[in-house]
Amino acid sequence: MSTTAGTRTGEHSLFGWSLATLLREWSARVDAAADDLPQGTRGYQLLTAVVHGNLPSQAALATSLGIDRTVMTYLLDAFVDCGLVERRLDPADRRARRIVATDRGRAVLAAAEARVVAAEDELLTGLDPEQRALFRTLLEQAAVGTGPDADPCRTVVEATTPAPDAPRPQRSPRPASR
Repeated sequence: MSTTAGTRTGEHSLFGWSLATLLREWSARVDAAADDLPQGTRGYQLLTAVVHGNLPSQAALATSLGIDRTVMTYLLDAFVDCGLVERRLDPADRRARRIVATDRGRAVLAAAEARVVAAEDELLTGLDPEQRALFRTLLEQAAVGTGPDADPCRTVVEATTPAPDAPRPQRSPRPASR
């Protein structure tokens, strides 16, 4: 094993632990930053996809985010009820609905994005600003090379959503009440 400036390599590498720790902390901090949106982080990803994506329909949005179409309907209902998005008829296909952010939705997303940026900067306080920029660039380059899914929103949803059959963490037993 070799060590350079605190970095381990070989069989004692902390690479996987580092990624898992950062993802877990990132997820918790983004959850807190997006807690005013319906469905928290999932809602943040949805609104981000609506505002910044070029998804032609509700179905395309569901597919892009890896959300069941039925669940997407209920999620969008909540966003419509909050005045964050609107469903509009697609002029090219009257059977389809386009999801469009309202002015309020754009403003809410801008505020949430600012909180997420602050949370990410706080997460990376161990790095100076130049290192943070380099870390982000290198991490994005490495992620792009891992597979065909180029949709960052869908990737985040999949990475931060526990599998339905995943075992739940064991809790220590509660002390018996007296």
